[in-house]
Amino acid sequence: MKNKENISRQTSGKPQQTPGNPQQMLRNPQLVPDATLFQSILSPELYAVINKLGREVTAAGLSLEWRYYNDGKAWLGKTTYKTKTVVWLSVWDQYIKASFYFTEKTGPGISALNIDEKVKSAFAAFRPTGKLLPLSLDIRNEAMLKDFLAVLEYKKNL
Repeated sequence: MKNKENISRQTSGKPQQTPGNPQQMLRNPQLVPDATLFQSILSPELYAVINKLGREVTAAGLSLEWRYYNDGKAWLGKTTYKTKTVVWLSVWDQYIKASFYFTEKTGPGISALNIDEKVKSAFAAFRPTGKLLPLSLDIRNEAMLKDFLAVLEYKKNL
């Protein structure tokens, strides 16, 4: 546990927080995200989620590249299909955050997807970020990947 806490401090700058206060991880620009790092900093359940997520992204014909962004001081996973960015991923101590962005033209298609009604309601309630409509999913377990994969496929095929 001590080693996990040390790596957590290196990746997020602080030790992991209590359940009600999520902490973004992967904040050290020197530690490049890979399976070994994920296994050492994530719970077994979240490690399984990120592994399955990576396999599903690859199986869908997308590529996932981790880059360190100085503006946010964290590593983000940029998932692309050809040249189009499909989803951004960030790693938190309690979940994997997937952030999709839609236009006014493509956003209404979310309501037709076979996803949790809470996700649809939250998306409808979001205010635009500039001209884009954000949809964020906090993926805490493998069961929650179903909604992620449905939105991923929709965005990929736009």
